[in-house]
Amino acid sequence: MPEQPYEPERAMAGTGMGGQMDLAASEATSLEKAPGGPEGAGPEGPGAEDKARSLWSDAWRDLRRNPVFLVSALVICFLVVISLWPSLIAPGNPLACDLAKAQEGSRPGHPFGFNGQGCDVYTRTVHGARTSVTVGVCATLGVAVLGSVLGGLAGFFGGAWDGFLSRITDVFFAIPVVLGGLVLLSVVTGNSLWPVVGFMVLLGWPQISRIARGSVITAKHNDYVLAARALGASPSRLLLRHIAPNAVAPVIVVATIALGTYIALEATLSYLGVGLKPPSVSWGIDISAASPYVRNAPHALLWPSGALAVTVLAFIMLGDAVRDALDPKLR
Repeated sequence: MPEQPYEPERAMAGTGMGGQMDLAASEATSLEKAPGGPEGAGPEGPGAEDKARSLWSDAWRDLRRNPVFLVSALVICFLVVISLWPSLIAPGNPLACDLAKAQEGSRPGHPFGFNGQGCDVYTRTVHGARTSVTVGVCATLGVAVLGSVLGGLAGFFGGAWDGFLSRITDVFFAIPVVLGGLVLLSVVTGNSLWPVVGFMVLLGWPQISRIARGSVITAKHNDYVLAARALGASPSRLLLRHIAPNAVAPVIVVATIALGTYIALEATLSYLGVGLKPPSVSWGIDISAASPYVRNAPHALLWPSGALAVTVLAFIMLGDAVRDALDPKLR
């Protein structure tokens, strides 16, 4: 399309104050072609893209550009896959042991060698991911739900309920986690992972509760909540519709980081003999069994310990990336 000649009367743009200002030919043409005026606002209106953006959309955009998040997410996805289908990469039986192969090193078909009982270290390391990930996810969900409900109600209603919950929280914070696990789990005779999950939820909810309480207290004083209250919104609508969506971000960040901590705690309790017990397959059990043979068969200790360290690090890195993406102060 040929360029239109410059016409002075078409190159006069309103200043918004009743006057006019002279523009160059290129600017006059662009203003004429702009489908919404000098701001370039089309049929969608000015800043239509900004209207669709929110805290979560901005956070997801930042996460996709964060290499720390991408690496940790890939590691976690791999762990989830082998937890659901460990036989995809380790078709052997983790409970099949041969004492004649005890403490032997790597050989074809057994890249990680054998432990002190003659069990394939590679197979047990892969199958041990299921227990660790299951315990971590279930404990995190339980802690997040219980802590968010109790802390959110305390922060929203305040008063005697808030004071009572704060004192109960102080009591649970005073209990050492490892010592509490030794005392509480030593009386459990079963070999299920649910007592371990229940113990973590019992001692883990106070941290999430305090985070949720502080977030709710901050959110309920915002203008949009005060406006909804003035319009007659019920307490349940205020809490669920207006406060909870804007107060859940800190809870998600803390819960994501805590997931890796719970995986490490399960391994610690299993190592001490009060968590999961044989014949369960767990990284903590394998680390405990390989400790006496660390000089003769260090590979039996190296691989489950390395898998545990990588898993915990991946969840902590994921939590740090999510925290940076959800914190408006870091933008």
